[in-house]
Amino acid sequence: MDENDPRYLRRAVELAAEALAVGDEPFGSVLVTADGEVLFEDHDRVSDGDGTRHPELAIARWASAHLPPEERAAATVYTSGEHCPMYAAAHGWAGLGRIVYASSSAQLTEWLRAWGVPPGPVRSLPINDIVPDVPVEGPVPEPAEAVRALQARAHGRV
Repeated sequence: MDENDPRYLRRAVELAAEALAVGDEPFGSVLVTADGEVLFEDHDRVSDGDGTRHPELAIARWASAHLPPEERAAATVYTSGEHCPMYAAAHGWAGLGRIVYASSSAQLTEWLRAWGVPPGPVRSLPINDIVPDVPVEGPVPEPAEAVRALQARAHGRV
C-alpha cells in the first residue's frame, strides 16, 4: 500500500454508500492511472434486476474501450469489496493491473452468514484463484469496517 491508496479506497466506500442511498447494493469502485488520475468510478446498479451491473464490470468494459493495453496494465482498481469470480475474470480479460479492496469476499460471506442472509448464486473465491498474476491488496481494516456497516444497513441489521 502507498500513501494514496487510503484516499481512493475511501472514495470506493463513498460510492458504495451512494449506491445504498439509491436502493442498490453497497459496492463502489474507482479506476486510477499509474499517475494517480481518476479515470472512471461507479457504484452498483443492480436494483433493476440485472445482477451483473456491478462497478467492477463497468470499469473493465470502460477500460477496454478507452485505454491501450499498457495503460490498463498500469492502472489500479480500488473497490469497496473484493471482486467475485465473474468480475475478477472480467478484470483479467481486460488486462487491468493491481486491485486494492477494502473488505474481502470471506468477510462478506461471514457477515451475511452471521446475519442469517442466504448465500448468493456465485461462490466466493479469492481474486488470485481466478487471475493468479494480478497484484492484490486487501482487506484494509478501517474501510472494511465502514463496508461492514453499509452491508449491515443493506440487510436490515442496524
